[in-house]
Formats: sequence, C-alpha cells, structure tokens
Amino acid sequence: MYVCLCEAVTDHQIRALAQEGCTSMRQLGEQTGAGRCCGRCVPMARGILREYQESLNMDLLQTLAQPAA
Repeated sequence: MYVCLCEAVTDHQIRALAQEGCTSMRQLGEQTGAGRCCGRCVPMARGILREYQESLNMDLLQTLAQPAA
C-alpha cells in the first residue's frame, strides 16, 4: 500500500530500506522523499520503521534465550 502519496512510497519500500539499515524518518526522507511534503505519512512510516526494529529486537532476544549447545 502507498504510505506517502506525495512521493509514491510504499510500505514494501520502507520495509526494504529498514532491512538495509534505515532507522529514522530523516534517513527515510533522504532516500525516498517521504515526509518531506505534506507530512501526513510520517506517523505510518515511522510506525513501519519501529515495527521492523521491534521485530529485530524480538529475534535477538529469542536467539539469546536459547540454551548453548
């Protein structure tokens, strides 16, 4: 789905950039232009970035919680 209509940025693009290391709206704006026009997309885009970071944190915690072999 389109998150930023002004710059035609999709949720898939935001997730792909998050996987490549994008962690902030500043970085996302520099790479896509999202959030730089009207700003209506900022809450959703920020939420997608946060969701990705939280999933990484959960994966790390699950890995650390496993007993050593």
